[in-house]
Amino acid sequence: MATKKIITEFGRLWSREIFDILEENKLTANNYPSLKMPGVYILYRDDFPYYIGKSKTSLFSRLHKHSNVSSDKYFNFWNYFSFFVVPDEKHVDEIEGILIASMPTANRAVPKIKEITIPRAVAKRLRENRRNNVKSKI
Repeated sequence: MATKKIITEFGRLWSREIFDILEENKLTANNYPSLKMPGVYILYRDDFPYYIGKSKTSLFSRLHKHSNVSSDKYFNFWNYFSFFVVPDEKHVDEIEGILIASMPTANRAVPKIKEITIPRAVAKRLRENRRNNVKSKI
């Protein structure tokens, strides 16, 4: 039995300028059917992840808004993006949550995934070990 993939395609560190350049009177970004799909995206400021977002209809429309609507709150803060095509929209929130939980960004959203923290006793032991290692190097 074949299993369906949750993420079918991705693009890494594409330039924001793809939403500015025209080819045959159409935005270059319109030439990529993958961007017409639902999915999750990461906006980067240079090499650093700045914001993680999602679209349950079209990645193109969300990314186009971020890049061309000057009143968009992320308009001035990014120059590259990566994206993940998630054909089944019911998985979009889950993928976005995983990405938000895995990297620091400007997102205010809190993933709907239970966070497991290090138990206090273990944290205390790690802190003591780190201090002892520092003392032994002095």
